[in-house]
Amino acid sequence: MTSSNAVKSAGFSALFGALTGLSSETMANCLDQARLTGVNVAGAEFNLKNLPGTPYKDYTFPLATDLAFFAQQGANIIRFPFRWERLQPELKGPLDAAELGRIRSTVASANAQGLCVLLDLHNFAGYYRSKLGDKGPLDEGFIDFWLKVAREFDDPTQTIFGLMNEPANMPLADWAALAKQTLAALRSAKSSNLIFIGGGRWSGVHDWFAGLTASNATEFDDLEDPLKRTVLEVHQYTDKDYSGTHTASTGAGCREADEFNSKFERISSWAIQNNQQLFLGEFGVPATTECIATLTRILELTKAPPWRGWAYWAAGRWWGNYHFALSGANQTPSPQWIPLQAYFYRPESHTLSPPLAPSALMTTANSSYKKSSAKSSIRSSTKSSVRSSTKSSVRSSTKSAAKSSAKSSTK
Repeated sequence: MTSSNAVKSAGFSALFGALTGLSSETMANCLDQARLTGVNVAGAEFNLKNLPGTPYKDYTFPLATDLAFFAQQGANIIRFPFRWERLQPELKGPLDAAELGRIRSTVASANAQGLCVLLDLHNFAGYYRSKLGDKGPLDEGFIDFWLKVAREFDDPTQTIFGLMNEPANMPLADWAALAKQTLAALRSAKSSNLIFIGGGRWSGVHDWFAGLTASNATEFDDLEDPLKRTVLEVHQYTDKDYSGTHTASTGAGCREADEFNSKFERISSWAIQNNQQLFLGEFGVPATTECIATLTRILELTKAPPWRGWAYWAAGRWWGNYHFALSGANQTPSPQWIPLQAYFYRPESHTLSPPLAPSALMTTANSSYKKSSAKSSIRSSTKSSVRSSTKSSVRSSTKSAAKSSAKSSTK
């Protein structure tokens, strides 16, 4: 669908135009925002079959024009997935100067737009073909990696450290112990950046309390940071098995919005009781009316403490027809932008604060969603073909295999 076709929906276009009038000058840094709300910008973690790989052939980086566009929509953070093997090709070796330069450039470009950058190590608790949890050289190498990264990105106003995305390749209890050890090492090294620690396994809200011998709830209830700058990152997808991997042919629709109320309320109560903060680091839906309603509910459920914020999965120029994808600059607006824009954090001083009422947004956008149903159905059938084909190389053959096949190479 071309841009000229998109503007045929007058209601959508008028709303989109009103909400894109945000000035990046009103944004602030990683530390002085009450909430951090934004998008994942994928690409630098792509193509796990070629590691380290060739930049701009096997993997890519955000365009400055897209970063400016995301800030204009109201985002104040991007979650930036990248691969350990590309930044540190040899365990405990030096950081690769060229890759470091590309990441530095992305951070600088994002910061120039007022965007905080969450550096998301997108490795699923693996390094090449090895898995963390050996309590030996690899675990030591993981801590070494973050200490070196912390020396390079030592301004806490610019970057956040996301220790590990979905550490499903190691036992949950072992991950919790390693994460706490890494946090302690970073603080001992005088690093003052915010640190985001992903829950074990796939970090799901829906199974935060699950586990025969250990759960995320039992392993992270005692998490402490002397600087009080550590946040627990969780993820939540809305398809039938919560994996975010299904196509139209395998059931790409969304569970009803009401099904998520108790899940989010329970983890919120747990976090408050245990003095923890939460960040929803990944969630995404196809552009159907049903799914937009579920997306809106999740945003509503995470709009107040203990939720520090969220990052939608995902933006990025290499997605093709991936049906969770958000449009970038000079592209046809994605329907998912409408609820996201309604819930982006805005300081009270901002001219668009408080946000437009979600009910008004949904009424205004309803006709646009219906018009996009044909496009959604195409996206629903291709989402996993993009996500699955790339993610299958990291994930194993068990339940996580359904999720793995989608998540290991795209996320």
